[in-house]
Amino acid sequence: MHWLAWRKLWRHKNYGGLGFRVLEDFNTALLAKQLWRLMDCPDSLFARVFKGRYYRNSAPLDPIRSYSPSYGWQSIISARPLVQKGLIKIVGSGSSISVWDDPWIPASSPRPAT
Repeated sequence: MHWLAWRKLWRHKNYGGLGFRVLEDFNTALLAKQLWRLMDCPDSLFARVFKGRYYRNSAPLDPIRSYSPSYGWQSIISARPLVQKGLIKIVGSGSSISVWDDPWIPASSPRPAT
């Protein structure tokens, strides 16, 4: 039995809806927040445990190969594209910048180097 149309259920309460969230998007946002926490607070117990197990000599955003990743780690790295989409780099000394690998100018297709 359908009592209300879905377009009315997911609308914000201020606009006459019930304020339901799209659970998949909400879950991805929470996982992205945990990934950000791994990068932002590297001295926390949470970050030290995951660093010791999964990315000992790299960063959480690097492509990491793990023998037997836990469900939690797989879930956290599934939010990697969302974090990378909004991530910016501070150049500083330039030691962490890769001219060839970092996305500098968005382009529809790769361009040859000149």
